[in-house]
Amino acid sequence: QVQLVESGGGLVQPGGSLRLTCAVSGRTDSIESMAWFRGNTYEFVAGISWRRSNSFHGEPVKGRFTISRDMAKNTVYLQMNALKAEDTAVYYCAAEFKGQFGTTRWTNFASWGPGTQVTVSS
Repeated sequence: QVQLVESGGGLVQPGGSLRLTCAVSGRTDSIESMAWFRGNTYEFVAGISWRRSNSFHGEPVKGRFTISRDMAKNTVYLQMNALKAEDTAVYYCAAEFKGQFGTTRWTNFASWGPGTQVTVSS
């Protein structure tokens, strides 16, 4: 089993930045890829291969958000720049175990953190 815990959310003004962190523990050797989702509809934000560090980002955040991971620290990050009001949501990190890197469907991810709230407002 894998446990995920997000942190780093908060209140930020439009145009500001935040960095979210996802701490990963447990059987990390079983992870194939990780991703960030947001909101009640689990909108895909960004995904990254756990071993190769290949990454890709959803259209609404391209050029503003960057996903990365540090395997030595078992941590995944989401650097969020140029934040907009529409980025306000609960952000979740999730782990996938079947080698489906490139998927944006939340149903393909079996382990989830509890989420961290990001609010963009002046």
